[in-house]
Amino acid sequence: MKEDYSSLEDRIISILKRIYDPEIPVDIYELGLIYDIQISHENEVKIVMTLTTSNCPVADSLPIKVKEEVESIEEIKKVNVVLTFDPPWKREFMSEEARLELGML
Repeated sequence: MKEDYSSLEDRIISILKRIYDPEIPVDIYELGLIYDIQISHENEVKIVMTLTTSNCPVADSLPIKVKEEVESIEEIKKVNVVLTFDPPWKREFMSEEARLELGML
């Protein structure tokens, strides 16, 4: 049964990798904005995420976009996106791929 959750999580991650921070040409997953993805046995999803800054211009719209995109997966019953700034986002949260894309390696 764990495989089902793994593949559902992989599909969620795949969707998150199609959502971009409008100011940085890297997707929000590789950028390190997604802190946690939890999937319950009832296929309810909780995503804990942050933004690059607390006064990010997409603070209102990006969590809604994440919720709507993840809800598009048929098996998912409910999505709760929690926005946090603890810990504050740092460049170190970016994947190696993201740092390479931005010329930081």
